[in-house]
Amino acid sequence: MFSRPFAFRILRRNLSSQYYYTNKNNNKQQLPPYIWVTAASTVLAGSYCYYSFLDTVPLTQRSRWIATSAVWENEMGDEEHRKLLQHFQRDILPPNHRASITVHRVGARIARAAQEFSREYKLQDSFKPFTYTIVRSDTANAFVLPGNHVFVMTGLFKYVRSEDDLAAVLGHEVAHTLARHAGERISSSVVMSLLSRLALLLDPSGILFAILMPTSTILRDLPHSRTQESEADQIGLDLAARACYDPRAAKRVFQAMQNDTGHGKGNPPEFLSTHPSHQSRISRLDTWEPGAMQVYRRDQCRVIRQQMELARQLAIERHP
Repeated sequence: MFSRPFAFRILRRNLSSQYYYTNKNNNKQQLPPYIWVTAASTVLAGSYCYYSFLDTVPLTQRSRWIATSAVWENEMGDEEHRKLLQHFQRDILPPNHRASITVHRVGARIARAAQEFSREYKLQDSFKPFTYTIVRSDTANAFVLPGNHVFVMTGLFKYVRSEDDLAAVLGHEVAHTLARHAGERISSSVVMSLLSRLALLLDPSGILFAILMPTSTILRDLPHSRTQESEADQIGLDLAARACYDPRAAKRVFQAMQNDTGHGKGNPPEFLSTHPSHQSRISRLDTWEPGAMQVYRRDQCRVIRQQMELARQLAIERHP
């Protein structure tokens, strides 16, 4: 049996040792202040950047992140437009060609509808005029560049049989510029480029990078591209109806393409494609068509349709 003073000394020593080791362990678990400050600053800066560049797509009201400006996108599109004019120089149809006249006549009405759409949704203060370039090619395709530059390949006329059909195609392409899909894709590619570099820093072996890129393509890039195409279909339908073209023509064009490709036989599955399948697009058009038909059936469009018929007849007489 220990004496009381000796027992107190032993107890005090044990308590001191326990406090020392506990305090030491706590100090080990605490992170240095600069790490917390850096982490907090990064989170705050990231949150600010994210919410500062949030935007809403007109008509569809989809929220998206876009870091580019419309001015920069237009400058980029203008530069690419000059390059493509040089590239297609020998295959561009002259302005007096019947196909050029038709595309420009229909395109002018779609452009006016786009200007009305732009004012309604307050998209931009100034509206750039559209350019339409018709290229002699067997490829059935049309595309648009930022800055309102539309290219139409003559192979597309295999499926486009009327001005209503052409309006559906041009409305779709113009819709891409109104929704600023190009800027959205560029913003997304910048983020993915940063993430890919971070993956290589964290894992120099490249395994993480090899997993990240294809996963991002399948789970984000391709679905996002299909979403943009569907949005262009919906907005394009609205533009065609505003321009007094029959919105039902869009479905006819996709049905013609579907029939020509054997109802998608031999095509990759939709989840591996940048575009929705023809059947998916036709189904969605059925959903949006009633609203577009209400716009198309305005009394104003009846008069305009008569004027359009007279313009077609005059064009045929001048350029048989």
